[in-house]
Amino acid sequence: MTHAMPPPFSEHPLPAWRRAVLKVGSSLLAGEGEGLSPRHALNLAQFVSSSIAAGREVVIVSSGAVAAGRGLLHRKPQAGAAMAERQALAALGQAQLIALWQRFFDRPVAQVLLTHDDLRNRRRYLNARATLQELLALGALPVVNENDTVSVDELKLGDNDNLAAVVAALVDADALFIATDIDGFYTANPRTQVGAQPIRDVEALTPEFFAMAGGAGSGVGTGGMHTKLEAAAKAAAAGIETFLFNGTQAGTVSALARGALIGTRFRPAQNRLAARKYWLRNVPVEAGAIVVDAGAANAMGQKGASLLPGGVATAEGDFRRGDMVELVLRDDAGERRIARGVSQYSAVDIRRIARRHSREIEGILGYTYGENVVHRDDLVLL
Repeated sequence: MTHAMPPPFSEHPLPAWRRAVLKVGSSLLAGEGEGLSPRHALNLAQFVSSSIAAGREVVIVSSGAVAAGRGLLHRKPQAGAAMAERQALAALGQAQLIALWQRFFDRPVAQVLLTHDDLRNRRRYLNARATLQELLALGALPVVNENDTVSVDELKLGDNDNLAAVVAALVDADALFIATDIDGFYTANPRTQVGAQPIRDVEALTPEFFAMAGGAGSGVGTGGMHTKLEAAAKAAAAGIETFLFNGTQAGTVSALARGALIGTRFRPAQNRLAARKYWLRNVPVEAGAIVVDAGAANAMGQKGASLLPGGVATAEGDFRRGDMVELVLRDDAGERRIARGVSQYSAVDIRRIARRHSREIEGILGYTYGENVVHRDDLVLL
């Protein structure tokens, strides 16, 4: 049965953004036969290039490794070996996927493979964030994918929509762009439902919106609209806006480059900074504290500075890198909790570098995680 075309999405202005994650699904990269096709990737790459030329930063979260691996072998997966074969195909296809993206850019493209375990472990989460931020600082283009070659069912992130939302929070992005093969979010599946209406702006993702999308994997789009709403909800919780658009339409992609969206905008309840500070203020504190001097307390309170080792008196307890700790000032007036934050170093390390200059850290420890004990982005005053 053929249905009438659904109403089109109108063009509306994008808000300003500085750093974004662009998620590109397999449906936009897979060829009509096997392997990968540059057909839609080229337009998306032009959007990325124009954004970088305008002084912005972009991280790509890209599917397609399994499809690329399947194209190399020219055969269908064998029955009874679904997970192992998927992992093998991903291993074969990762290089092809990165080569596809590299052909569009005159800057180096860096492959970053992540698993759920990387993101739930605090130290590995911080290491992944530091790697991505350093790649951006070096002028490289990070291309992130789930590490299908080692992931197993209970550890898999499940889909790259949700992975993109996690990466957006990981790199403190302002925006999450999800390129799909449908024009945006509708009140029903426009491919099967007469009267489906476009929803251009979503203030808050209530259960009613998820009901419109249907069950996981059963909604609009190859990957399912449900997972895209899950991703938008995760991003919103971190104060990040999500923009859903049709990556197969050249006009829609070029509109993004000139600051216009033809698709659906999902707004967060609060801005990124407010969401970050709320998390820092409410996440449980580990057993331990960093004792700071009056100079460091003043710099953090009056100037919004990071905590450097020179302003640290000592560390108490046995916390690890990535743990949430309290920052305490002790002086003639007694002891006061002045802040809390995520420590870049363990308690043992901090006791060794306390009162020292940041440039001495590597000489003392034999390694460095940066000049800050607690970075200002990971710190909230009490």
